[in-house]
Amino acid sequence: MAYFPLFINIKNKPCLVAGGGKVAMRKARVLLDFGAQVFVIAPVIEKGIKRMKEITVMEREFLLEDIDDKTLVVAATDDAAENHRIAELCKERGILVNAVDRIEDCSFIFPAYVKQKDVVAAFSSSGKSPVLTQYLKAQEYEILTGQIGCLNDLLGSLRSRVKQLLSTEEERKCFYQELLELGLEKESLPTEREVEALLTGYQISKMADRKERKEENGSHQKTKEQ
Repeated sequence: MAYFPLFINIKNKPCLVAGGGKVAMRKARVLLDFGAQVFVIAPVIEKGIKRMKEITVMEREFLLEDIDDKTLVVAATDDAAENHRIAELCKERGILVNAVDRIEDCSFIFPAYVKQKDVVAAFSSSGKSPVLTQYLKAQEYEILTGQIGCLNDLLGSLRSRVKQLLSTEEERKCFYQELLELGLEKESLPTEREVEALLTGYQISKMADRKERKEENGSHQKTKEQ
């Protein structure tokens, strides 16, 4: 079964990791990478987890109320039966859950991913082959460089202005494509002057097209009158 690639915003959202070992620590790190508010609950918790200041640590047994109001839950204890129980409790309440030792108990899975600022590429084998997804992740690193993340920020910062100046979707798409290609060719961010020059060029082209259409319409109108 192929998993649907759903990207969700978990920034500042409460997420629970039940378990305190190395697997739990890896999952907690991923959640932190996306800005989640992470809670870790287990009777015994790795020192590495305790050192992460962003995590709320509760060194005790898991309780049913621990899943209340959580956006998602990771069942990462060293007890398969307990992981299954936590997964079932989450499903009953419509909470997204990942059980680290049993794919059948998961309503979502952790993909292999590459992240550069707000640009994320993720790979999933639907739990069949972690080796394959890690291979794809390694290949993606060659494309998804830090520059891509910065270019994404630049393009995003221009959206409202470009929408105001260029009225059609086709014009905006061409502008963004040209700006992206410029950044990739230079292997650096386009300067403010280069951005302005490109925008001005599109505006001039747009005005010329309007003038040409107006002249054509005027010519057709004269022909009809004659």
